[in-house]
Amino acid sequence: MNKVRSLFSLFFILIACSDSIQEGYRSDKLLLGEMVSVLEEQADILTQEIVILADYMDSLLKNKETVLAQNLADPYLMDGVFSSIPTLGDTARSTVILLNSTKNYEAGLEEIKLTNSMDSVFSNLYSRYVNIAQVYFNTSNQVSRVYPSYDVINMVDPNIDVTEFNFYYEADEEHNPEKGPVWIQEPYVDPAGKGWILSLVHPVYDGDKLFAVIGIDVTVDEIIQNFFDNYEGSFLIVNRKGDIVAGTSSAIESLSMPPLKNHVYRETINADYFRITDYNLFNSKSREVRKMASRFLIESQDLFPFESESYLQNAVCQRFDGIDWFMIKINPRIK
Repeated sequence: MNKVRSLFSLFFILIACSDSIQEGYRSDKLLLGEMVSVLEEQADILTQEIVILADYMDSLLKNKETVLAQNLADPYLMDGVFSSIPTLGDTARSTVILLNSTKNYEAGLEEIKLTNSMDSVFSNLYSRYVNIAQVYFNTSNQVSRVYPSYDVINMVDPNIDVTEFNFYYEADEEHNPEKGPVWIQEPYVDPAGKGWILSLVHPVYDGDKLFAVIGIDVTVDEIIQNFFDNYEGSFLIVNRKGDIVAGTSSAIESLSMPPLKNHVYRETINADYFRITDYNLFNSKSREVRKMASRFLIESQDLFPFESESYLQNAVCQRFDGIDWFMIKINPRIK
C-alpha cells in the first residue's frame, strides 16, 4: 500500500513539474515575442527614414537639369580622389570621395554637385537618432558620400570598387529585385569602438539603371543593452551562425564563454583581444550549450531543457522576423 502511495505521489509531482515547465515556457514565449516586437518596431522606424532618403535622391535625379543649373559654391573642390578642402570635424559637410575605379571622372564630379544638398539631409537624420553611426551613399560610378566626416585619406584605399562590397551589392537588382529597403543580415564589429554595427541599405535607380545605394549604419548593441535593462531575466541575441550580438552578463557568463571585461559584453567587444569566434554558442566549452545552439539555430526548435548543467533549468528561443537573429532567455535552475 505504501508503495502504491509513493508511486501516486511521484506521479503527481512529475505532473506538477511538467505543468510548471509548460507554464514557464508559455510565459517566456510571450515575453520574448514582446521584446522582439519592440526591437523590430524600432527597426521599422529607420526603414521608413531610409525610404525618405531614397525618395529625396530620386527627386534630385528627376530634377537633374534644374539642380545642376544652380550656380552654387562648390563645398569640396575635388582634387583627384579627395576633396581639396578639409572636411574632418565639419558638421555641415560629409566626406566625399571619387575613387580611382570610376569609369567617368567628369560624370562623377557632376554626381557630387547633384547630391551636395544631401549633406543637410544626412546631418538632420544623424542628429535625431543616437544609435546611427553614419549615413552614406555609394554610386555605381564610384562616388561615395559619408556623414559624419572621417579621416578618409588614412582609412580608405582610393583604388577600391564600392560595388564589390555587400553594402552595395545586397541592394542591387539581383539580390533585391523588389528594389526596396534591405537589412544586411551580417553585422560587423566597428573598428572605431562603437560595437556591433548593422547596415540598412536602399537602392536608387535612374530609370532602369542602378544609380546609387543609400545606407544607414546602426549601432545595435547600445540600444539593445539599454533595452535589456527594462526586463528581468538573462537574455542574449545571436545570429544564425551562433555569434553573440548582445546579451546580459548573466546570460553570457552562464554559457561557459570566456570571461567578460568588467562583466560587460560591449566592453569586451571593444577590447584589443576580442575575437567573435570566442563568443559563439557553437564554440562554448559546454557540450550542452553547443547542443542548445544546434537545437535552436539548425533544428528550429524553441525550448531546450538542460540536463547536465546543474545551475541551468532551460532556455527558450524566439526568432526575429525581419532579420535572421534569435532572442534567447536562459532560465536558472530553481534550488
